[in-house]
Amino acid sequence: MKVWLLFLLTALMPVHANPLYTEVPDSPEPTKIYLIYLHGRIIENFGPRPTDPRFGLYDYPAILETLSSRGAVVISAQRPAKTDINQYAGIVVSQIEKLIERGVSPDNIVVVGFSKGGGIATRVSSFLRRPQVRFVLLAACPGGSAAPHISLTGQVLSVYEESDTLAASCKPLAEQSEQLRSFKEIKISTGKLHGAFYMPLPVWTNPVLDWVQGVGG
Repeated sequence: MKVWLLFLLTALMPVHANPLYTEVPDSPEPTKIYLIYLHGRIIENFGPRPTDPRFGLYDYPAILETLSSRGAVVISAQRPAKTDINQYAGIVVSQIEKLIERGVSPDNIVVVGFSKGGGIATRVSSFLRRPQVRFVLLAACPGGSAAPHISLTGQVLSVYEESDTLAASCKPLAEQSEQLRSFKEIKISTGKLHGAFYMPLPVWTNPVLDWVQGVGG
């Protein structure tokens, strides 16, 4: 990641925030949870705190801070513009394999993806095929029929916003995924459309953090 972006992300973080990584650390702590966050498309084009005229401010640094607030080690990097979702899914698969090679249990690895990042996460789940790895899909599934070439594996939590016109339930995708270990879905109702996930609202971050930490199933 570019030095200026890392500096900006650091400058926008409160001093009490846990360390954030853009790559897999060389010496991970096996007892910690490692959370890979994959942001939405707008960050590719406009940087870490863009504003969409429909959905408002996307506060990427604040989301990373919140995801790390219960002790998870967060790995997240700004993708280049026009990133190919299949190719980037391959990068994330490599990151997961590095974590495992360096001593982290697959049970302690979670991939969280929003919007385009969620589309990448579905492909990581389909490509990886490690049943212990967990995935959180945030507004990741467009309405209509599921992509026939995607077959989720592992343990999956889906969260979508009732008013969202760009994404809907991931149940059709889950139903076609024969190797899926578990699937849970939460519908939230904020009235904020796709922008419900632009800020770390407790209505979605609390259940996601509970699930990451193994609270409440």
